[in-house]
Amino acid sequence: MNVDCLRHRLTPDEREFFETNGYLVVENALDATTVARLIAAADRIDARERTDATRTKLLSITNIVHEDPALIDLIDCPTTFPKVWGILGWNSYLYHSHVDVTPPADEQALNWRVAWHQDSMRVNDEIETHPRPRLSLKIGYYLTDTSQPNRGNTLVLAGSQLQDEIDCPADGVSNPAGAEPLCVKAGTAIFIDRRVWHSRSPNLWNETRKVVWYGYGYRWLRPKDAMTVSHLYPQLDPIRRQILGDGLSANGVYDPLDGDVPLRGWLREHCPEDAERNPAGRSQSRPPSMVRGKNLGRQ
Repeated sequence: MNVDCLRHRLTPDEREFFETNGYLVVENALDATTVARLIAAADRIDARERTDATRTKLLSITNIVHEDPALIDLIDCPTTFPKVWGILGWNSYLYHSHVDVTPPADEQALNWRVAWHQDSMRVNDEIETHPRPRLSLKIGYYLTDTSQPNRGNTLVLAGSQLQDEIDCPADGVSNPAGAEPLCVKAGTAIFIDRRVWHSRSPNLWNETRKVVWYGYGYRWLRPKDAMTVSHLYPQLDPIRRQILGDGLSANGVYDPLDGDVPLRGWLREHCPEDAERNPAGRSQSRPPSMVRGKNLGRQ
């Protein structure tokens, strides 16, 4: 990993905005050449998967990392990945990927319903805490212009990541009070806390909307899709292998050795403060087995 990526570490202002609003916009995350490479990959996937029945509908295809070298390069994008470890810490990896392609809507396609939700489905029913834990985030790389509303924008309810429920109109079309479309240009990346309430919206523009989504979570979180990536390991450096789920042992996700998390070793050399900070911002300099002065040992 190139040390130039350290110029894009999460800033205090970005951290405060993300913690307050549940999302973060990173403009110019991708240059025009990268956007063009990703559009070519998205178009190829879409052409293979789309049918006459889905001609005017949103098509969302998961497990895409292996589809193109441009998608592999995106896993540790230098303008965004430092912010991933800034939010989640070094014991994290890519557990989900998908590309969304939303053509201009015709009259039939407008018979849609809002889909306000928090990500991770059953997690939100089965975790016994309030507010629910973050656990993961996702990054949407916008390949086409959505700088105006009604272009298939992602809708968010800022600050709702701390709410287990929201008051949403029952008509299936209207949005909750305070909802806003994220209006961004091509090449922008949007970070979304998995807990922030968000929804799709129709594309009423004359151009197709294309977004690549990458989900990052803790290494003990199960993959959300097939993640067909193990065949890529031999050609990847150790940090990329960590990002794509490689490790020495199953227990290494809970009690990682240096070989399980090469990102931690890299940070110790190049950015020691991030190597010793946990996701809550506290120092991790004390041994993980020491809790309130009692050595609990390895469980």
